[in-house]
Amino acid sequence: MRVNNLSDELQASKEDSRITRIGSFLRKTNLDEFPQFLNVFIGDMSIVGPRPHMLKHTDEYSKLVDSYMVRQLVKPGITGPAQVYGFRGETKTTAEMEGRVELDVWYIENWSILLDLKMIMLTIWNMVRGEEKAY
Repeated sequence: MRVNNLSDELQASKEDSRITRIGSFLRKTNLDEFPQFLNVFIGDMSIVGPRPHMLKHTDEYSKLVDSYMVRQLVKPGITGPAQVYGFRGETKTTAEMEGRVELDVWYIENWSILLDLKMIMLTIWNMVRGEEKAY
C-alpha cells in the first residue's frame, strides 16, 4: 500500500486507491503472507489460528460481538477457518465479523493437529483457485 495517514483505521477494500500494482499481485498470490513465517519461527504467531486484527477493530468489535475476546486466548495465525470458509478480507458489517468470530471460536474449541492440517490444505486450495476477497 502507499504510505497514508489512515493505515491504522481503514481496512483494504476492493477499489482501494492505496493499493499498488505490486501490492495487488502480492495479495492475490498470497506472497505477502510469507514474511509472517518469521513471526511463527520466533513464536509470536501460529501457522493456523485466528487472524490478527487492527487494534482499533479489536477495541470496536470487542464491544459489539459476543465472544470476540476469546480470539485473544490463542496465538494469531497466518491462516484460519474464517479465511478458508469465506470470511477473508474486509468486514463491512458487524454480521461479517460475527461470522468470523464464530468460526474462530469453533476452531479454538475443536483444535487438533488434523484440523490444522485441513486448514493448511484448504488455504493452499484457495491460493490455487484464487479468491475474490484477496485484495
